[in-house]
Amino acid sequence: MRVGVDTGGTFTDVVAADGRTVKVPSTPRDPSAAVVRGIDGLGASVLAHGTTVATNALLERRGAAVALITTAGFADVIEIARQDRPSLYDAWADRPPPLVDRSLRLEVVERMAADGTVLIPLGPTPAVPGGVAAVAVSLLHADRYPAHEAAVAGGLRALGWDVTASSELAPEFREYERTVTTVLNAYLRPACGPYLSALAGLAPSVVVLTSAGGLVPLAVATTRPATLLLSGPAGGVLAGAAAAVAAGFPDAVTFDMGGTSTDVCLVLGGRPAPAAQRVVAGLPVRLPSLDVHSIGAGGGSIAALDAGGALAVGPRSAGADPGPACYGRGGRLPTVTDADLVAGRLPSSTSLPGIGPLSLAAARGVLDRAGIPAPGVIDVVDAAMVEAVRAVTVRRGVDPAALALVAFGGAGPLHACAIAATLGMRAVVVPPRAGVLSAAGILASPMQEDRVRSWPDMSDHQGVAAGLGALGAEAAAAVAGSAAVGGAAVVGGSAVVETAVDCRYAGQGHELTVPTVEAFEDAHHRLNGYRRPGTPVEVVALRATARVASPVALADLPAPGGRSRLVGPAAIAEPDCAVWVPEGWTAAVHPSGAWVIRR
Repeated sequence: MRVGVDTGGTFTDVVAADGRTVKVPSTPRDPSAAVVRGIDGLGASVLAHGTTVATNALLERRGAAVALITTAGFADVIEIARQDRPSLYDAWADRPPPLVDRSLRLEVVERMAADGTVLIPLGPTPAVPGGVAAVAVSLLHADRYPAHEAAVAGGLRALGWDVTASSELAPEFREYERTVTTVLNAYLRPACGPYLSALAGLAPSVVVLTSAGGLVPLAVATTRPATLLLSGPAGGVLAGAAAAVAAGFPDAVTFDMGGTSTDVCLVLGGRPAPAAQRVVAGLPVRLPSLDVHSIGAGGGSIAALDAGGALAVGPRSAGADPGPACYGRGGRLPTVTDADLVAGRLPSSTSLPGIGPLSLAAARGVLDRAGIPAPGVIDVVDAAMVEAVRAVTVRRGVDPAALALVAFGGAGPLHACAIAATLGMRAVVVPPRAGVLSAAGILASPMQEDRVRSWPDMSDHQGVAAGLGALGAEAAAAVAGSAAVGGAAVVGGSAVVETAVDCRYAGQGHELTVPTVEAFEDAHHRLNGYRRPGTPVEVVALRATARVASPVALADLPAPGGRSRLVGPAAIAEPDCAVWVPEGWTAAVHPSGAWVIRR
């Protein structure tokens, strides 16, 4: 029995391969407790897990004491960062403090040129002081020529240190981003390791979803927690994209509104947008990821009047304990869920798994005491969602009117129509099992291995094809071993491999990831509106992804029954979520099992 589990800030969701679903309140102090409750009695032989443990450890600064060893003269790179300011017009805005104290940034004498020439031989590795739990090693140009870095890392490991080496984790150029990513991974390993290791006893095989939307063996996830920062949301994006395609909308935006946050992602041609780098908690993470845009607003977001009397919603959340006032568990602050219940979007008869019947009186009482109207709360949070969708569409040159909005999560289907109406979107798609869709997506995610390498001579394209072939073969060999651990079979003797290149015009400071060098100029014109004829195109990095499909597809899960065509206004109570159909909208059941709601 294969089981998918998504641990969120408010609920932990479980979907089994036979279609059974479980939703239990999350246990923030010990996330594994909710996982144990959720899978109890399901007989899981393969546990596919999406987790927020790495994200929470970073946001709450609960990582380990880390030492950084870098090339002499570069110890302050992680603090100097880039020249751009985090908030252009805010003179008081600060970057987040570095994860390594200045006293723990150690330098090794060495200098290797970008072409591999040794300019200064490698000197002795400095002694790591006591009180340090992990060591990050990031030497200049180690992304291209890692010999010096490998020697330093190997020596430290021989002494018993927990070491993350940049050339093993993120072998890409740009020393600031590479170094921060390496430090972040070292920072998270001691914090995330115990939780991830504890999962090993929950099923014979445990695999974990990465930010890139693929499953990896537990042992890999434990050594690379920086790859898990968008673990849960990635599962929802994959399932949302599949649901959009099944309903006839290959171009869409996935809209996952849970209890604590909302995640959106652009899907074109059925494929979620990828990203080579993300910013999490103000820090760049130079690892493959789905291009998910997150905001701190969800069903549990707290509404309050600010010092000027304006209504604000989030980012503070009531979480799972005590939760919104309507949960009847002691919540005393008004939330979006309370407003949805009072406004009639959420049926008054709703009973949530692990919570029980909602209290309309408690929701009204908490809003009245705060002097906050329910429609105002809904308008404010809907406006924030509209801006989130614009961030992944309009700001990237994509007209949202040509897209569908795929709504899921416990609160997404309650707010989707209002957002779609504001942006003129074609339709709203609410997939089957929308309230636990991220868990379903994790269940059906492929085993995946991602590889990236800096390209030595950016202006020389000779050998790019051969380099991509070699990198693809490396990824395919790795995923074949992972698939056996994850309970998936390599069909036909080989994995599905995709390759891509990061390209830019000479002189540019940013790249585009495209299938081939020849595809770069068209992609540049589509995204930026212009070409530079005659300007040399540089190849910055090669990428390869190898996948082995899950033995469970979303289409294999039993479709829900008992649905019929509805004309709004109507509140639809689903087993795992609620759907709001406004006046002037009609909800019809698509053959795929999804609600398709149109005006």
